[in-house]
Amino acid sequence: MVHLGPCEQTMRSVLVVVCLLRASCVLSESEQSFWSPTERDEAGAPPKAADILYSDAVDAYERGDWTATVQLMGSALRSVRSVRRARLACRRTCREAGEVPLSSMSSTSQNSSQETSQSALHDLRFFEALLLRAECLSRCEKHHLGEASLHLLSEELKSEFVKRTPYHYLQHSYFQTNQLDKAAACAHTFMIANPDHPEMLRNLEYYRRMLGVPEEFFVDLESRPHMESLLKGAKHYKNENYSRALDHLETALREYLEADGECRDLCDGPRTFEGYAYLDYSSDLHQSIADHYIQVLACRQECGKALATHTSRTIPIDDYLPTHYNFLQFSYYKINEYERAIECTKSFLLFHPDDHTMQKNVKFYHHLLGEEKDVQPRQEAIAHLQRSLLEKQMLYFAQEAFGVPFVDPDDWTPDDIKPANQNHGQPMKSSKKEAKVQLDAIWSLISEEEEQEEAASESPPEQSPSAAQRHLKEGGQLPSDAMTVVFNSANLNGTQRVVLDGVLNENECQELQALISMVGVGGDGYIGKLSPHTPHERFAGITVYKALKLAQQGALPTHRAHLYYQGSERARQAVAAYFQLEPQLYFSYTHLVCREAIKGIQDMRADLSHPVHVDNCLLDLQTGTCLREQPAYTHRDYSGILYLGDEFEGGNFIFTETDATTVTAEVRPKCGRLVAFSSGEENPHGVRAVTHGRRCAVALWFTFDVTSKEKERVQADALMRQLFSEADELGQLSDPLVSNRDEL
Repeated sequence: MVHLGPCEQTMRSVLVVVCLLRASCVLSESEQSFWSPTERDEAGAPPKAADILYSDAVDAYERGDWTATVQLMGSALRSVRSVRRARLACRRTCREAGEVPLSSMSSTSQNSSQETSQSALHDLRFFEALLLRAECLSRCEKHHLGEASLHLLSEELKSEFVKRTPYHYLQHSYFQTNQLDKAAACAHTFMIANPDHPEMLRNLEYYRRMLGVPEEFFVDLESRPHMESLLKGAKHYKNENYSRALDHLETALREYLEADGECRDLCDGPRTFEGYAYLDYSSDLHQSIADHYIQVLACRQECGKALATHTSRTIPIDDYLPTHYNFLQFSYYKINEYERAIECTKSFLLFHPDDHTMQKNVKFYHHLLGEEKDVQPRQEAIAHLQRSLLEKQMLYFAQEAFGVPFVDPDDWTPDDIKPANQNHGQPMKSSKKEAKVQLDAIWSLISEEEEQEEAASESPPEQSPSAAQRHLKEGGQLPSDAMTVVFNSANLNGTQRVVLDGVLNENECQELQALISMVGVGGDGYIGKLSPHTPHERFAGITVYKALKLAQQGALPTHRAHLYYQGSERARQAVAAYFQLEPQLYFSYTHLVCREAIKGIQDMRADLSHPVHVDNCLLDLQTGTCLREQPAYTHRDYSGILYLGDEFEGGNFIFTETDATTVTAEVRPKCGRLVAFSSGEENPHGVRAVTHGRRCAVALWFTFDVTSKEKERVQADALMRQLFSEADELGQLSDPLVSNRDEL
């Protein structure tokens, strides 16, 4: 036991009491600031839970009570905003309240005999501050929000708010009550997040052309200030009005950093530990803390990506933060503020130190300044970069040490931060991207806004093509002579379709079937539902990482797990090569699955093994349209099914029209056969009923978006490096079917 002297005990007690009093005082001062009068109910309490309000609003909508729908759905939206604001305020309040001057409690004695005691004291002081902050947060949130369970939303309901579904209900309700200005605003707000929604496109056209609603009412009620300010600044920049551009750009930068801080604060909330139950994971105190903190760090890294993604897009704007400094440096130059121009140019160079254009600009601005001054980058840029790089270092360390996947959302991360093998086997990206290239996404958004304004009185815009539709090539050289093209798009009556044979041989098919027979998990990927698509079949599956993990534990022959990993990579290379895909193609999800007919219930069966669907959008059978919105996997660009045999009845793969009934092509599975196609609405597909036997295949989805990379694949890559020798290391696997000359 470590004994403290009387003075030390007194000091420690005083500091604890002061800290608790400080927390109480801060809370008392802020208790009345979280809720506006309209956000409290008649008793002065916070609003009802958003899930209850939303459910009541939908009920009111279905019975045609439009006034109640408006009131309840509006309250649900305000509740979500208010809860978020309260949680942010509590976190910031309690961060201040938990700041204990620990250094004042440290002992001046540092001899070696007391090192162990000092270490123990350091841990205790750390956890003391942690406990104080936890107590503050618990008390603050309970006071302002009530019990935590009252404001927990399901993932499904969160998705509805992200998709802005409440505004769909509101626009119709406002229309029914003849409040056309509000109906137009709600319709526009919904369309921003769902640009391809055909019904809302027609509604907007009707409000504009038939009802004559003035254009000023078509506003985004959920606009993101930092993005709006940046686009306004970019418009003035484009029109060479640099003084006005600077006002908006500086505001945009400030708003972005504020929004980033809020997002990062909210990352401190509850986290889940996916996959640990499957692996019978257990951990000690430090590992548990590390596991949670790693997820907090990963969440904070994702904030930049989320804030850089325009509501109408699924992919973030490249170099979002550095782009601000790019605009600013030139704007300050144009108004002869050369010192500020140097500050912003050097701030940009923090992220891209090899950018030749910016290096020249620094020299040019110094020349114009006419004096040698030690002008430094802006402090907020330095602070942001230092914090982000330290977080990345910790996350890359966790990836190497614990196998926790981390997909870096930023292109500007220097190579010395990444592990040595991070880019092994991947094409090198240029770190010398010219500044003007980074503005393309901004100009694209501005052009879209201008086109929409010009076309306000014309017909609605057509649906934009998918990423795959912009890469309409095929017939490329396959990565192995063993692979052959059986059917191309013309044979299959469609576009971006192919059937290849020879991707696996008979022995490999048998090995993979043996793998899933040994370790396949019933309902894997479907929350344990054994018959997720039809009651007539049982479903089992396993991912690449889980197979490799079981091989590491000795529960599965290592060569089978290696073959699963290698075979799926072989299929990826075949898809990329045949369709001549110029962007890097990443795994989005890999799943070895089997569908087995249940004996005794196959008579008179009329359903499908897997209903007709589209892989990256929601197929509307009534209108024949496909909405690229959540919960669809909108990031998917190409898909593939690699079959392991044909010893079953039924189970043919079909392509259809968007009515899901008109079959355009049908493919019989066989060992080593790969059906590959683009994932968009051009390729609706399904699987005929398996009426006897077991149908096994490796299901594959791919994406061009590096931030949507399959996380389990990243873990599998790391595990491959551990399981196999240097000669078989990732990127150097000896695959007899893939020649080195054709590696992607």
